[in-house]
Amino acid sequence: MHHLTGHRSIVELRGAYEDRHSVNLVMELCEGGELFDRIIARGHYSERAAATLCREVVSVVHSCHSMGVMHRDLKPENFLFLNKREDSPLKATDFGLSVFFKPGEQFRDLVGSAYYVAPEVLKRRYGAEADIWSAGVILYILLSGVPPFWHADHPWIREDGEAPDKPLDITVISRMKQFRAMNKLKKVALKIVAESLSEEEIVGLREMFKSLDTDNSGTITLDELRAGLPKLGTKITESEIRQLMEAADVDGNGTIDYVEFISATMHMNRLEKEDHIFKAFEYFDKDHSGYITVDELEEALKKYDMGDEATIKDIIAEVDTDHDGKINYQEFVAMMKNNSPEIVPNRRRLF
Repeated sequence: MHHLTGHRSIVELRGAYEDRHSVNLVMELCEGGELFDRIIARGHYSERAAATLCREVVSVVHSCHSMGVMHRDLKPENFLFLNKREDSPLKATDFGLSVFFKPGEQFRDLVGSAYYVAPEVLKRRYGAEADIWSAGVILYILLSGVPPFWHADHPWIREDGEAPDKPLDITVISRMKQFRAMNKLKKVALKIVAESLSEEEIVGLREMFKSLDTDNSGTITLDELRAGLPKLGTKITESEIRQLMEAADVDGNGTIDYVEFISATMHMNRLEKEDHIFKAFEYFDKDHSGYITVDELEEALKKYDMGDEATIKDIIAEVDTDHDGKINYQEFVAMMKNNSPEIVPNRRRLF
């Protein structure tokens, strides 16, 4: 780290002190936390925001390599924000696995963290290019919220395994599981949002729906879901299939129609558009008072056979944070944006 001192995107080492038991490193204070934690909190970043952060990551890689240093453990946990502001500078840290290298030099020791290591590291023959692979994985996670590679026994990468023609993104299953855990108000609200999305915004999900709807009926049955998911490269249990079916079937008619499928599988970045959320709020706020009352909530949910007293009570208790017995717009927005992150929160080092 002394060798790299002065780079604006690398944590500065202020000093090192050795006692009888350990070596103590005094480093620049970064109060904004890990990039990993911000991804967890947000779910994912927009392309513009991800580009800004990725520029910092690539700048670190370039600076390290130009100084003959290979980091070998680049991951979101090893990037810290200087402060808590949204536009805080990002700084690389944890050079515990880093080494000096010469152009063309090959390394054979297994180091790194599971989701981020390059294939050549696993083959024990790699150079500085392995850092670039790790930076690419970080960018993928910034944009999608999930690691690109994490199933050792996935059918697509197994020896002699099948490579399906129509892949089902593993993130879609993750989103359906998130949808299953949502309260009923949010499920209906997402249905309203889904109805307002343009075809361009959901083209990938539309094709996925068509691939599952094998009889072209415009709905997905339990049998089609059961038959379709394994063919599309997704390993999932019978009980999970039934749970996902029940969760996505908002109107309870035993099938998943197109809008229900989009509601359950669309990326939560659609909720970054204020007009989508406001349109959903207006659907419930029939008298345009600026509040969703118990009566309005009951009326809206009854259309989906959800408006029982216990459900209404649970929703109000969860969403009505100021305890005035109704849901204002700020509370509604907070509920809509409070989604489970789509990243797999695993901090393990591989070796």
